[in-house]
Amino acid sequence: MSSFRSFLNRKDKPIIIFDGATGTSFQNMNLTALDFGGEELEGCNEHLVISKPEMVMNVHKAFLKAGSNVIETNTFGASSIVLEEYKIALKAYEINKKAALIAKKCANEFSTPDDPKFVAGSIGPTTKLPTLGHIGFDDLKNSYKEQINGLIDGGVDILLIETCQDVLQIKSAMTAIKESISEKNVDMPIMVSITMETTGTMLVGSDIASALTILQPYKIDVLGLNCATGPVQMKEHIKYLSENSPFAISCIPNAGLPENIGGVAHYKLTPIELKMQLMNFIYDYGVQIIGGCCGTTPEHIKNLSNLVSEI
Repeated sequence: MSSFRSFLNRKDKPIIIFDGATGTSFQNMNLTALDFGGEELEGCNEHLVISKPEMVMNVHKAFLKAGSNVIETNTFGASSIVLEEYKIALKAYEINKKAALIAKKCANEFSTPDDPKFVAGSIGPTTKLPTLGHIGFDDLKNSYKEQINGLIDGGVDILLIETCQDVLQIKSAMTAIKESISEKNVDMPIMVSITMETTGTMLVGSDIASALTILQPYKIDVLGLNCATGPVQMKEHIKYLSENSPFAISCIPNAGLPENIGGVAHYKLTPIELKMQLMNFIYDYGVQIIGGCCGTTPEHIKNLSNLVSEI
């Protein structure tokens, strides 16, 4: 079976389709506290891999049926730092490994020699930013390392540091990855996905040029953007990466800017609108990896997967 890196580097430069929003998918299921494993765990999507693994599998399969080449593990907030908010920090390794095993089982079910499916181990930003002094570099690194060990042991094909809001946080995760893959003697593709706010910078104020300069020496396979905004607001940042980055470029936006309606975030970008905007990024800026973040559904991903046959 093809490795993710060989698939990424194929001479015909395929467009790789990532899945859509896991959180939105769970939100649409109207889950109860019992589904999460009790009132104290309500809202902890990551614990669903233990309490309701079949629900997690259903989400993965929906995106695979829609045409995703890559599905992400349900581990965005599965670092011990975040899980401590639910008093289950000690379950971090278990949750990450279980999530990877679940996703890999689904990917294998849909994978063929001509159409391989891959699993990206999702590593979120946690709730603490080292640049702002919320947490020390080593404490963050150690938490990431535990998460990464679980993802690798569960069989992920690529490690995805996503929704990055702080370059120092990225460096911490990269250090953890370096230690983990060295100790396990494995070679893992790495993808970094930065979040640029509507202000035009990361949450701590770094612009895309600064982030690229800092990350360029690292062994990264893919560098791109996800979350916070729709594709329109990402255009200038993606253009900069197209002109300056040595890495493959990804663009995984929300389904438009979120709108607060009755205390709930709503996203109005339709599947066809998302497709048309990302198609322009592919043609104009050489974006190779596309997918959906908050608010994107299997229907959004189905429209994106149709691009492969149209390009």
